[in-house]
Amino acid sequence: MSSDGLLCYVEIPKGSRNKYEYDEDLDAVKLDRLLYSSIVYPTDYGFIPDTLGEDGDPLDAMVCVTEATFPGCVIEVKPLALFRMSDEEGLDDKILCVPLSDPSWNTLETLDDLPKQLTDEITHFFSVYKDLEQKSVEVDGWYSREDAEQMVEEGRRRFHDQPD
Repeated sequence: MSSDGLLCYVEIPKGSRNKYEYDEDLDAVKLDRLLYSSIVYPTDYGFIPDTLGEDGDPLDAMVCVTEATFPGCVIEVKPLALFRMSDEEGLDDKILCVPLSDPSWNTLETLDDLPKQLTDEITHFFSVYKDLEQKSVEVDGWYSREDAEQMVEEGRRRFHDQPD
């Protein structure tokens, strides 16, 4: 992985209940739904372009930000950890990142550098955010920065190896 970091395309800003998704056919960010629960995304949320997760979608990314950005914003980030979970569709890994351009976050290197309160909030959010939709979610938990970097490399390989 390059020391220059990688890019994250933000779909959902921190603090939002709106679930936005990038629609490739429209080449635009589209409102998918409002979360049924009265909870909000604890980080900016989006994906890492030019990757494919095991679910066939680009790898999900969470970005710790001081101020929420906006749908469509691209942030240069570095990964700190891997968050493993599954939902009704199967495995749904997420890469936890920090922005390289924010001095409040860019000195952090591992999950242990983050406030425990934040990692607990993220775990709680993903444990319950689909409850009122009657959808099941199973949280496996946190894994190391090295696991996150490996997942990004595998995601890049899957993306580049897919047939045209």
